[in-house]
Amino acid sequence: MSTLRMAAVAAEFGRDLEEDFAVAERLIKEARAEGVRLLALPEACLGGYLLSLDNDTELDAGPPALALDGPEIRRLAALAGELTVVAGYCEAGTDGRRYNSVVCVNGDGVLGNHRKVHQPLSEDASYASGDHFHAFDTPVGRIGMLICYDKAFPESARALALDGAEIGVVVSAWPGARTNAAPDLVNDRWKRRFDLFDRARALENQIVWVSSNQSGTFGSLRFVGSAKVVDPGGEILADTGVGAGLAIAELDVAQALETARRSMGHLRDRRPETYTYAGAVGA
Repeated sequence: MSTLRMAAVAAEFGRDLEEDFAVAERLIKEARAEGVRLLALPEACLGGYLLSLDNDTELDAGPPALALDGPEIRRLAALAGELTVVAGYCEAGTDGRRYNSVVCVNGDGVLGNHRKVHQPLSEDASYASGDHFHAFDTPVGRIGMLICYDKAFPESARALALDGAEIGVVVSAWPGARTNAAPDLVNDRWKRRFDLFDRARALENQIVWVSSNQSGTFGSLRFVGSAKVVDPGGEILADTGVGAGLAIAELDVAQALETARRSMGHLRDRRPETYTYAGAVGA
């Protein structure tokens, strides 16, 4: 039996890149001491997220745009060393546009990169949109990455699973509700949605799910934390709750996938020829 020890982070990050790297370094050291081999840091952990999800771009220039092959990502890779680390950042695209992106690195460099496809509310005022989903091989297994709102769309995680992803890693800056907010985040309806999406995406695709999130506050946003690791049956193995921390779980990934898919294989039993709607007939 070969097990993988993995961790999802709930932590607070802001605009100061040096402070963000200090937090990331501390978390990587903590994970390493715990024997973790796969660590997921939150969306926008290098440079912070947006101050608001309203169209208030004049309030803030936004996070610094970092090149995928630039010094900051190389610095992150050096910190990762033997760990496989996933982290969100604002990507300076070679096309001159800015993307809300997530990168996977280890000491050898960049293993994978994903640009957020689905943009909530006014996020498109600050970022261009990605245009595809893909899985990729790493020392800890085949991984597929999503960012926050991407997980609200079943097709996103399904595309990764069909591309062979054994582990789905989703990084978020998921806030509490914008209206009628619960005084206690534990009871917040947007937190419930965050948790529901995590469990559903793992279960319907029968993959391991590692979900990180920002915690604390930034601008007008109050993040729900709730970083977690979910098994292929949709059961939560570890969860930080609404506070900051590391959700650590250990699992034999190959065995867990085989067991989950043995009787009812959701990918195997698909009937894609039937997944149409009336408006598509003859189109």
